[in-house]
Amino acid sequence: MTYRAASPRIPRSVGRRVLIGIVIAVAAIILLAIFTSIMTNVLWYRALGYGGVYGTMIGIRLLLFVIGAVVLGGTVLLNLAVARRLRPLTVPNTPDQQALARYRRTFEPYLGKIAVVLAALVGLIGGLSLDGAWQTVLGFWNRTSFGTKDPQFHLDAGFYVFTYPFLRLVIDTAFAAVVLGFFAAAVTHYLYGGLRIAGRGRGRHVSAGARAHLGIVIGVFMLLKAIAYWLDRYGLVHSTRGVAEGASFTDVHAVLPVKTILAVIALFCALLFFVSAFRRGMLFAGLSVGLLILSAILIGGAYPAIIQQFQVKPNQVEKESPYIARNIKATRTAYGLQHVHVRPYDARSDVSQSETSSADEAQNIRLVDPNVVSKTFQQLQQIRGFYSFNEALDVDRYDISGKQQTSIVAVRELPAPPPDRAGSWVSQHIQYTHGYGFVSADGNQVDSDGKPVWQAYNIPEQSDLGSFQPRIYFGEQVPNYSIVGGPKGAPPAEFDYASESSSGQQNTTYTGRGGVGMGSFWTRLLYALKFHDVNILLSTDNVNSHSRILYDRDPRQMVQKAAPYLELDGDPYPAVVDGRVKWIVDGYTTTDAYPYSERTSLDQATQDTLTATGANAALPSKQVNYMRNSVKATVDAYDGTVTLYAWAPSDPLLKTWQKVFPGTVKPASAMSADLRDHIRYPEDLFKTQREVLSRYHVTNPASFYGGQDFWSVPDDPTNSAEKVAQPPYYLESRMPGDKQPIFSLTSTLVPKNRPNLAAFVSVSSDVHNGYGDIRVLQLPRDTAVPGPGTIQGNFESYAPASTELALLRRGGSSVRFGNLLTLPFGGGLLYAEPVYVQASAGESYPLLQRVLVSFGTKIGYAPTLDEAMKQVLTGSTGNKNQKNQNKDDTGDLRSQLAKALSDAQQAYADGQDALKRGDFTAYGDAQKRLKAALDRADAIQKKLGATPTSAPSPSVSGGTPSPGGSSPAPSGASPTPTTP
Repeated sequence: MTYRAASPRIPRSVGRRVLIGIVIAVAAIILLAIFTSIMTNVLWYRALGYGGVYGTMIGIRLLLFVIGAVVLGGTVLLNLAVARRLRPLTVPNTPDQQALARYRRTFEPYLGKIAVVLAALVGLIGGLSLDGAWQTVLGFWNRTSFGTKDPQFHLDAGFYVFTYPFLRLVIDTAFAAVVLGFFAAAVTHYLYGGLRIAGRGRGRHVSAGARAHLGIVIGVFMLLKAIAYWLDRYGLVHSTRGVAEGASFTDVHAVLPVKTILAVIALFCALLFFVSAFRRGMLFAGLSVGLLILSAILIGGAYPAIIQQFQVKPNQVEKESPYIARNIKATRTAYGLQHVHVRPYDARSDVSQSETSSADEAQNIRLVDPNVVSKTFQQLQQIRGFYSFNEALDVDRYDISGKQQTSIVAVRELPAPPPDRAGSWVSQHIQYTHGYGFVSADGNQVDSDGKPVWQAYNIPEQSDLGSFQPRIYFGEQVPNYSIVGGPKGAPPAEFDYASESSSGQQNTTYTGRGGVGMGSFWTRLLYALKFHDVNILLSTDNVNSHSRILYDRDPRQMVQKAAPYLELDGDPYPAVVDGRVKWIVDGYTTTDAYPYSERTSLDQATQDTLTATGANAALPSKQVNYMRNSVKATVDAYDGTVTLYAWAPSDPLLKTWQKVFPGTVKPASAMSADLRDHIRYPEDLFKTQREVLSRYHVTNPASFYGGQDFWSVPDDPTNSAEKVAQPPYYLESRMPGDKQPIFSLTSTLVPKNRPNLAAFVSVSSDVHNGYGDIRVLQLPRDTAVPGPGTIQGNFESYAPASTELALLRRGGSSVRFGNLLTLPFGGGLLYAEPVYVQASAGESYPLLQRVLVSFGTKIGYAPTLDEAMKQVLTGSTGNKNQKNQNKDDTGDLRSQLAKALSDAQQAYADGQDALKRGDFTAYGDAQKRLKAALDRADAIQKKLGATPTSAPSPSVSGGTPSPGGSSPAPSGASPTPTTP
């Protein structure tokens, strides 16, 4: 006989203690994480100088959490207590009640604790849901009048932006509390027998106490419903029922009176429930609910549908026109388009060189594409392999030698230490802490090889922009955290840049005021917990009383924390201002509650080639119908100082938030003259405005209803991979009537579903010359002026260009078209596009080698812009005897051309093979044969009457490459430029 040993049993008390211990430990970890997050945020905000912002946010969110928890949790607890107190003394001895009695006996000792726990859980959820509405609450308590009234109810727009959302929040919270309270009361009454599902006899299903309790709760619900119906009347200014957003004919003449009627019926129902709660019988109260439901279906749904179908649709233009006019006016005001100047523009297709100065105009065309030359900057100005530039560079302008020049700018940042040092904690967080240098190149010209003409370059810095602090501690590509500012000379020092010294590097010690001081043991402990890194606490040699910790140092992130009420432009840009490199960030105040204005999705309106590729940050998926560039912010790249300037001080939203966070935003007059010279009109605002303008340039309601004159943003013709909107471009443009070019942000628009050009839009970015003025050149509807897509197709099919570029592509080089720019010129519109060539082998980078221009029906293709402009202005082909060519000569010449191109292709292939073998003598011979073949092809093209060109060398740097495969970084003086 086999006996099994009895398994040891854990006493119940021990298991309970273990469970309680686990719960306490988990709770302690959560509370410690929350405490660490709050305290480190307090330290970060204080270091930034915006401690009051965080204090206000935490205070109001904590208050709203408590209110939400008390209202929802308290309502549930109150209804549970009242229902238990009103339980019947006796209940019928029915089978269902017998079962419930057993449960009551089991849980009766714990019901009080269960009620408290249940109410606490509901309160926790309610508090968390309400604390996210802190902006709605603060906006209401500090609301500012807009000074404009809606055309339907004649209330200030501020009522809809601030008051209406707050009232909806209060009503929704009250609804949630009442519904939860009702269910808590109903379940409790059922468990205690006051509310019975089974049983016989009239009036025996609901006890008097349950009837009174539930009747009052339902009465409160009906009262809230009456208030909600009344508020719904004002929400009609955001209705989407009609042709345009806002109260339509049906809303005004059907829905509005229906909402009023339903509010009266709901109020009547509430009174009946209050009365029935203290009188025997709920018949009339129940019938009133049926009346409300029937009224909501018949007059709330059917009646407006009948009006829409039989009154509006047969004559919709006439019925809706007054309401469309309201929408047009409100939308143009809300997006800052009420003063847009639209001018008819004939866009002539022919102009002679005598009628315009091509030399002067050519200087205004920015051919260096900031979205293409990042790799060129990387190769020529990276200096060390661990520095990095953004994928898309920025466009600005600088006064150099007394003349304003368009500039392509970037900063040399340090996202991580060198790969061979990446495993060391000291290297990651103590030594490699910052980038170094501001790099700038002329936007309108390149050197003879197609490389940028530098304005600020190299390490140490060589600059035409004056002296400035070159170290970049705060930027878009920075380490997770860095600890800086230890005692000067104490190892390990911060790496600054490579030098010819014995150590091979120049070191530095941070002396700025950015970051949080690490002098306290408790501060180090907090950050060790925050970053889960014990080295912060234990590495006393590297972290001492002089140290400061830098983190959360992306410019957009910093401004967002300092001004949490703003939406931020996706493209911060660096500028040398007052001897410092500063990031300039545009901030927007937005709302989706402006009356009668059309809503726009920010992410869709601002999406283009750059956001699709991740070169620029995308705006959030958020609906807005009001937008202002209210704040210009700067972030010092050395010490992290964040400064906010009120760029639109009259904006009611900004005024409201200045009341909430007083003293955080400086007046625009506090800007230095140097900073004002680098202010740009923001891209994301302009993209949103052009999206709205594509429809709202039509101000006649009948025409708007038809939609035949609507425009759309063209697809980027240089991005053939997917259909994405063409981004706007910064350039110097001279609009008709201007005495001089203005630094502007420009875009083209095409008719909806058509390829030809409809309009050219330009907004001034010059604070000294009409900043913010949006001007539109509207082309004739009966003239098919080619749009960007058509022009790009013409460029690629143009024989001289297609022949040469096809040769380069077959030879292994890649050809990339730069930004297709459009600008007014000689009474028409000129298109200009740079062509970049990049070898496929070695450490190659794009070089600007050709320029394509188009004016009217003429196309120019040449190595420089001046030559291409002459071709379209004079019509010269470079061959005076072209008309004397006969057919036989032409056929023979074409055979010779084919042979020359074939020889060039073979020479190029031989050169690539020589490169792979490292045989630079053979490579040089192949280059000579390639040049000779291309020269022959060029001469033959001239005889055939084609555009004269000198083909670009497909080598990496325009000459014999160095064994490393890349051109050396420039040093000393900037290379002699040639206008492209």
